[in-house]
Amino acid sequence: MRTIVFFDLPNIYAKDKRNYLQFRKYLLNEGFIMLQESVYSKITLNSQQCQLLIERLRKNAPKKGLIQVLTITEKQYAQIEYVIGEPNTKIINSEDRLVVL
Repeated sequence: MRTIVFFDLPNIYAKDKRNYLQFRKYLLNEGFIMLQESVYSKITLNSQQCQLLIERLRKNAPKKGLIQVLTITEKQYAQIEYVIGEPNTKIINSEDRLVVL
C-alpha cells in the first residue's frame, strides 16, 4: 500500500514557518519521500500499519492548515501517468516488494 500526504500549511509568520518545517521534518523522519512540493509518499505493508501511521500524523500535525491523506495500492500507484515531466528514477516505483537486508 502507498500512503500519500498532501498538505497546505500557512507560511506567513515565523511561528507558522517553524510549524511547517517541523511537520516536513517529521514526515522525512517517518520515511516519507517527496513527490512534489507539499506531497509526500510512504510505502506501508498493510491497512493496519497505514491506520497507525495516520494516527501518528494526527498527533504531529500543526493546529493550522490543511492536511489530507490518501491510501492506494501499489498497483494503483504504478499506474500514474505523467502529462508533463518525467518520473524520478531514484525512487523505486514498481508493484514488486522491496526487501532491504
